[in-house]
Amino acid sequence: MSKVTGGKAISGAAVGILMLEARFPRIPGDVGNAETWPFPVLYRVVRQATPDRVVCKGAEGLLQDFIAAARDLVADGVDGITTNCGFLSLYQKDLADAVEVPVAASSLMQVPMVNALLPRGKRAGILTISASSLTAAHLAAAGVPDGTAIGTTEGGREFTRVILGNETEMDVDLARRDNVEAARTLARTHADLGAIVLECTNMVPYAADIQHATGLPVYSMVDFITWFRMGLRPARFPAPAVLPED
Repeated sequence: MSKVTGGKAISGAAVGILMLEARFPRIPGDVGNAETWPFPVLYRVVRQATPDRVVCKGAEGLLQDFIAAARDLVADGVDGITTNCGFLSLYQKDLADAVEVPVAASSLMQVPMVNALLPRGKRAGILTISASSLTAAHLAAAGVPDGTAIGTTEGGREFTRVILGNETEMDVDLARRDNVEAARTLARTHADLGAIVLECTNMVPYAADIQHATGLPVYSMVDFITWFRMGLRPARFPAPAVLPED
């Protein structure tokens, strides 16, 4: 048997996810639901980082808590750090500077990449849980181009209220309707929309419904983390069989 090397408290989980401290329901597809992943991940809850404090109050005063949690995850054995809130784009540079592994803090970082995929005259738009809280600083930190179209579930029946209010019950059908209707409005009011990037990691369970309703490609944080992990743990393929010589 070949020799192996240790050095990590936990092996096999390449991705560490920094979690907000929340109690709202996390259904399959949500980044915070461990059943979402076909590969193991490690979670670390950042205490006092509530949805309201991170989204509505700009995560003020929480940077050192996120850095400490990221360092703990790296010490435990992960090879890359990500988060469960798109608004943490504000911390992308600081987290990347603080830990010696790659960091993917926000789904918003996908916008420039998706734009590069689209035909001339088309661009990606963003669907967010709170357009009123999504500032130019959040967008700039993720490399989102000026003028990017933004839609939101604010003002809907269920989704934004439950998540930002940190409520313990949610009507999934109403939350789905909020997301689909917001996406349809975004597509209807921006004729040049070629794709939608979901800012909020809690929107992922509705991505297929959004795609079906709008006919547009939809990119989420689960897509981003899956891609991110592939760089940390590339797939290994079997060597081709050597055919016998004639």
